[in-house]
Amino acid sequence: MSIDEFPEVTTTVGRVRGRRTEGLAVFRGIPYAQPPVGAMRFGAPRPVGSWDGVRDALAFGPPPPQEPFGPEEAPPGSVPTGDDWLTVNVWSPDADPAVRRPVMVWIYGGAYKFGSADDPAYDAGRLARDGELVVVTLNYRVGIEGFLRIEGAPANRGLLDQVAALEWVRENISAFGGDPEQVTVFGESAGAGSIAALMAMPRARGLFRRVIAQSVPGTFFSDALAQDIAETLAAGIGLRPTVADLSGVDPRKLTEAGAALGPRMREYAHRWGAVAFTPTPFSPVVDGDVLATTPWEALASGAARDVELVVGHNRDEFRLFLFLGGMLGRVDEGLASLALGLFGPTPDAERSYRAAFPDASAEYLFELVQSDWLFRMPSLHLAEAHVTGGGRAHVYELTYSAPANDGVLGACHGLDVPLTFGVYGGLGGMLIGSTPSPETEALSTRFRSAWTAFATTGDPGWPAYDTEQRLVQLLDTEPRVTAYPEEAARRLWERYSFASLPLATP
Repeated sequence: MSIDEFPEVTTTVGRVRGRRTEGLAVFRGIPYAQPPVGAMRFGAPRPVGSWDGVRDALAFGPPPPQEPFGPEEAPPGSVPTGDDWLTVNVWSPDADPAVRRPVMVWIYGGAYKFGSADDPAYDAGRLARDGELVVVTLNYRVGIEGFLRIEGAPANRGLLDQVAALEWVRENISAFGGDPEQVTVFGESAGAGSIAALMAMPRARGLFRRVIAQSVPGTFFSDALAQDIAETLAAGIGLRPTVADLSGVDPRKLTEAGAALGPRMREYAHRWGAVAFTPTPFSPVVDGDVLATTPWEALASGAARDVELVVGHNRDEFRLFLFLGGMLGRVDEGLASLALGLFGPTPDAERSYRAAFPDASAEYLFELVQSDWLFRMPSLHLAEAHVTGGGRAHVYELTYSAPANDGVLGACHGLDVPLTFGVYGGLGGMLIGSTPSPETEALSTRFRSAWTAFATTGDPGWPAYDTEQRLVQLLDTEPRVTAYPEEAARRLWERYSFASLPLATP
């Protein structure tokens, strides 16, 4: 067996063997914590024990238990199985401890209930090669295992997993040719929301120097709301939301309880408010321990002023959900009024939106207010909170329309992921097509150049954001920096607030 073809690295708990692939040393499925099953079910992650000899790191670890995403089941044997859910994967130009390259750590999204690092969309080969840096991806617990508020268990177990993975990076990445002092955490959607939480968590302090938060969702639950959701979910299967009750259910069967609650969430709108109209009953919980305050409040007080931030969103975020829900072309004025009243920032939100966007169609207003509430405003307000707290932030908006489906989806949610990794299967194929155009490839190259430049130098290539000029980089085939947003929209959007908890039981 050739050492050149199968490079070996010594970690703090044992030696691992990877594979050289397309000029990179790639290591897959390295455990960073013990399997959270049995007596450790619903517990905080615990360190891995050491092993003798050399452990193969050639295959991804199994994904955490989760309800199925989409109508099609994966072919038998195509998904890794087992209980070793908490693993990391490393792509390195050269696993040489003498060479210290910047490190990027990816946290996947998926509404806090889906996702795993073995998704081909997260293949980090192009990113590591183009940027000459080390890229790490990781699995963390999602859904009930990771985010349900369970009596007798720590809250936010998925976030605690992420902290444990970042601790593994700090302790081991130099052996793979990475610099533990130059770590950038990046992620999209629920991954970006997780990153916002990590910036606010004392447990994560010092584990990263920079962050890139792509489409930050604004759903952070009060403890009372999280407990109410947990009681409702567990009651659906005749149990209480306790470790004693739920640990008796197989992790892969327990996901069915979350899947059953999803279609019924609107029945609880009188208690859960706007969250009842979202696609997920899971989000980080402001529990007073793992997460003491919302990220916006923490950042405004200077909690992460020494962390450099890139944060942004896509222009037409919610259009993806209209498409997936079969609602394109079916939104009338009644639905638009309902959405404006539910998701707008004030009681007179409908009047304000219609005044700010007088020529907008019902469908556009329906989409816009949900894009604003769920992604645009949380992202912009995170930048403003960080600047207020003494930190430095760079803001972007993706305005490039997804070319597939005749461009009908616009710059929708998730489009930034294939552009970041330069991988066009799965969701990327649905939005871009299997063969990207030269314009798409050029924009994807621009994404990777900006992200890796930021990870290396702290400068993504456009001016820092401030609350006076509000300069934002528009990412498109013809990128430009502009003051953002227009005055009428700004007066409206400033009325959103994320400093205090936006979601709580009445």
